Amino acid sequence: MITTIKLLAIVSRAEFLLPNLGSLIMGLAWGATPSIDFMDLIVLVALSFSIINLSSAIGAQINTLSDYQLDSKDERKKQLVAATDSFGRNRLKKLLIAEFIFTLVLVSLFMLIFRKPILLFMWIIGISLGYSYSAAPLRLKSRSWLAPVSLILVLGVFPVLFAYYTFSSEMKLLFIISLIGLALTIYGVIIPTEIRDYFGDKAMEIETMTVHLGLIKASFLSITLLATGATLTATAFFLEMAYGPHPLSSVFLFAIPVVVFFVIRKFKKLYSLSKEYAASKHQSSIAEQIVSLSAHNPQWIMLITQTYSLMSIILLVGKFI
Repeated sequence: MITTIKLLAIVSRAEFLLPNLGSLIMGLAWGATPSIDFMDLIVLVALSFSIINLSSAIGAQINTLSDYQLDSKDERKKQLVAATDSFGRNRLKKLLIAEFIFTLVLVSLFMLIFRKPILLFMWIIGISLGYSYSAAPLRLKSRSWLAPVSLILVLGVFPVLFAYYTFSSEMKLLFIISLIGLALTIYGVIIPTEIRDYFGDKAMEIETMTVHLGLIKASFLSITLLATGATLTATAFFLEMAYGPHPLSSVFLFAIPVVVFFVIRKFKKLYSLSKEYAASKHQSSIAEQIVSLSAHNPQWIMLITQTYSLMSIILLVGKFI
């Protein structure tokens, strides 16, 4: 039983649990108000978090199945392939169907109880994009600019909007600004992961946005998107906190530029290596350095997302004390 759970955690990409929690916290922080009943708050948090995580698991499992042949040729994804084989691909397909039906029922009940049809609409669009991103015939991940658009919507916009609309029906300008900033940030920090997979994707003729742009333009884009996204998000948080009941709490926002500056330094190193790689006529040793450095990207993603989550917690606490 324990072994099965561990295998399922690997094929479902359990590492997305914390980023998903960040989406819930951000939506909760912007949408919740002190007037909400405490028990209602607990129920809403539990339901929305369950739906977000189940949907994330479904998307990850579809990606695992769709990329199985490609991943089996990638030395860095041996654990994922081995876990898929041990769990069984047919068994995973059956589990996917069960998870989809269960989550659909959960979202439908959620919609009916709280009379918010927009939640079901967003879930249907989100889960459809998640499927289309990895699976044939659309396989959006290999369709240039459609890949980042679908990723931004699935990983950033829809989860946060779902959490937000769970607690509120009023759309605030500062929330929209923070959401745009988050969307830009998300793809900014995803690009180094695409850079890590660049050489394999290019060899397999999978045209991600990074393959389409090339290493130099892609790494420069990651710096631009992260810097712009963080600026927008930090500005929205600052205005919300500075004009809120606890304006001094805005001092904690200094954490965002500190963390972003650290991550951008890593991105700049990737940019420099990409230029060296082009100048050296594609020297393999530099390609290895690019892959090695970009392999640290999950840690950089965690730094950024958890910093945003911390700011959301501070904003949320400030509303209730």
